[in-house]
Amino acid sequence: MESVREAGDGVTGTVLMRFVWTHGGRNVFLSGSFNRWGELIPMSPVEGCPNVFQAIYDITPGNHQYKFCVDGEWRHDELQPHSTTEYGIVNNVQFNMEANYNPEMIPGSNMELDNEAFTRLVSVSDGTLTAGVPSISEADLQVSRHRISVFLTTHTAYELLPQSGKVVALDVDLPVKQAFHILFEQGISMAPLWDFSRGQFVGVLSALDFILILRELGNNGSNLTEEELDTHTISAWKEGKAYLERQIDGHVWPLPRHLIHVSDILKEVALRILQYKVATVPLIHSSSEDSSFPQLLHLASLSGILKCICRYFRHCSSTLPILQLPIGAIPVGSWVPSIGEPSGCPLVMLRPSASLSSALNLLIQAQVSSIPIVDENDSLVDIYCRSDITALAKDKIYTHINLNEMTINQALQLGQDAYSFHELRSQRCQMCLRSDTLHKEMERLANPGVRRLVIVEAGSKRVEGIVTLSDIFKFLLG
Repeated sequence: MESVREAGDGVTGTVLMRFVWTHGGRNVFLSGSFNRWGELIPMSPVEGCPNVFQAIYDITPGNHQYKFCVDGEWRHDELQPHSTTEYGIVNNVQFNMEANYNPEMIPGSNMELDNEAFTRLVSVSDGTLTAGVPSISEADLQVSRHRISVFLTTHTAYELLPQSGKVVALDVDLPVKQAFHILFEQGISMAPLWDFSRGQFVGVLSALDFILILRELGNNGSNLTEEELDTHTISAWKEGKAYLERQIDGHVWPLPRHLIHVSDILKEVALRILQYKVATVPLIHSSSEDSSFPQLLHLASLSGILKCICRYFRHCSSTLPILQLPIGAIPVGSWVPSIGEPSGCPLVMLRPSASLSSALNLLIQAQVSSIPIVDENDSLVDIYCRSDITALAKDKIYTHINLNEMTINQALQLGQDAYSFHELRSQRCQMCLRSDTLHKEMERLANPGVRRLVIVEAGSKRVEGIVTLSDIFKFLLG
């Protein structure tokens, strides 16, 4: 896909270019403006690299566009420079080639070509990031962040409103047990809370609340019994010390005391979600200056904001230079220490045989929303998320289980049965490679229900890291 440095040919005024395709296939061809798109140039597989194809072609200096025909399908390489034509067609591009370049000779060949770019492309396609992988230019980083910031500060939360949909809200006077079942039956992990006596929304009830409640029930000497959940209201739970202070094993978690208004700018919405470490925030509209008679319109999420960003820059992604970099080459996500430096929370993993109690404790102590579940080779088996806790509401399973005795594998099986009718459940365990571009990962995370991507090694599915929506936004917003 990306061409390599050219060698001068003083006789013909042309240059020899090496074009590389690193994404596999059976039959790969090259064509471009340099041959008037009139010929399919065969590309040969590189020995020892089954997914890499190359072709050497003599072209004239200047600006050229080109594309690859892979098994009968025209494709461009997102890892290499590309642009969109006025007709919406995306081609790779090569600019300003000179016919007097004099690089190192390739042994056994009369062609003078620089192998640096070729080596880099092969190493990235093979999933092995080396020192040859391009690093972030501080100028490119600042340009990209500035353009995204400008977009987010010139658009409001109105952009997040869907054409149709529903939002479930709960009365704070509902028993906790009933709220637990409502969230399960609706296939959601959180809901805004409405206080009729005050005539306003006062917060949210989330999966984290139920994790804390179940831990409280499981603790010896707890004053809160399962029977009390029939009468113990949401407001009573929220007023308890466990919620107000959120002092969990020495950690103090901030409380989401403020709601989001549709007139707020998108950047403020994103920063609010990051600040309170929540998945979504209620989006409301009030017809009066004192915010009385609020209307609940939507649940704002980072996924929705990312979708707006991707949609806005879809046809001008070249204006954001960092989008074409591999995810493994930028400081984003959490990584296995031997592979990369974590930019956020340390990566934690568990075996399927670990107890459900250990998973819930990690979700709270590490302040993460999910944990990769791996086998003895650290290959990805599944993922356990905070929202999985609502599956225990089915048939009141939580009333007759022991968190220390139930394994994660058993809990996940309950979740698969419980969520068989919810489409978004299929989005729960998404994988990617560290050679995938940031642009590709952003497009995937912008899909509803996808909150994180587990970075795995090609073939073995060995977990190397994890990147979440929060990681992406912390990086983009600086």
